[in-house]
Amino acid sequence: MLVGVCDFPGSYTFPPTGYGGIERWLWAVATGARAAGADVHLLGPAWRQDLGPEWHRDPIRLEDTTPGSPAARRLRSTGYDLLVVGHEYPSLPAWRRTRAELDCDVATFQHNPDFQHATDAFDGVRTRLYCYSPEMLARYTRHRPVRELAVHLGLHESEPPSIPGRDLAWVGRIDEQKAPHLAARAAQILGRRIRLVGPVFDPAYVERHGKLLTAEHVEWAGELGGPDKTAAFRDAAVFVYTHARSYVEAGAAVFGESLRAGTPVAALTWREGTCAEAALCDRTGTTAVLPPEEDDEAAAQALAVAIERTGALDHVEVQAIGLRRFDPRRHFEALATRPC
Repeated sequence: MLVGVCDFPGSYTFPPTGYGGIERWLWAVATGARAAGADVHLLGPAWRQDLGPEWHRDPIRLEDTTPGSPAARRLRSTGYDLLVVGHEYPSLPAWRRTRAELDCDVATFQHNPDFQHATDAFDGVRTRLYCYSPEMLARYTRHRPVRELAVHLGLHESEPPSIPGRDLAWVGRIDEQKAPHLAARAAQILGRRIRLVGPVFDPAYVERHGKLLTAEHVEWAGELGGPDKTAAFRDAAVFVYTHARSYVEAGAAVFGESLRAGTPVAALTWREGTCAEAALCDRTGTTAVLPPEEDDEAAAQALAVAIERTGALDHVEVQAIGLRRFDPRRHFEALATRPC
């Protein structure tokens, strides 16, 4: 099978070394495709140039290619079986015009809970949309979505054997939607230290919760990538997941990253059917589901209970499950398989 993995204009490289959800997903797909024996072409100019000679890079983008042009004919003659792309592109007219000449399958993963697709973007067979959770499946039901857990990888992030770990970790972008202040308060209730890892996206949010987020038990690590990011998960006793009441998590990289490192997850959510429910089981984590009417203090108290329960889980078993459930090869093979 010949697979083209497409980049897109953005602020992160492909693959990124730190934050960058869709970019990390595309790299995981490319890695999984090669592990499955597929030939892989990295399409687009944003792919890193230091990936090594084993990676075939082509700077062409479909949306910048005129149908019928020599470049378009070259793409068609290459004979792609599958294109994997960011979720916007099957609804982008310029991209679709070129792809129509290629006569190949298309697979994408929905990483945005609010993006509106063209009515005919997906047929569920040759053009396929994948969604993480029951919640996301319901939001995109008209597009015949397929349920699948996303796998995300960064450069140089292979996981060493798990260790029991100590303290707590929270990883993500620091803003109102991700709500790390709830994790900080839960850690405070338990008298435990917590490490916040990620870029600040919303300084005003940090200022509003400054007293809690800058308390003695909170360590700020900033944005980490590569082995440092893997270590942030592996070195923790429990990974703590939070989000705001109204926020819908579409493609949650952190669950797979934590479980693959062997660290169980204590999650706080505000309804059933979220990514936490899709990613976790009773051997890999604990999810506290609260009505959104509950205040932040009640939420932190419930999260603290979940953290305590999660701490008893076996890190070795967590890693074994995580490496199976979030395996790049398995993920690619799911994306490359047409529904029966």
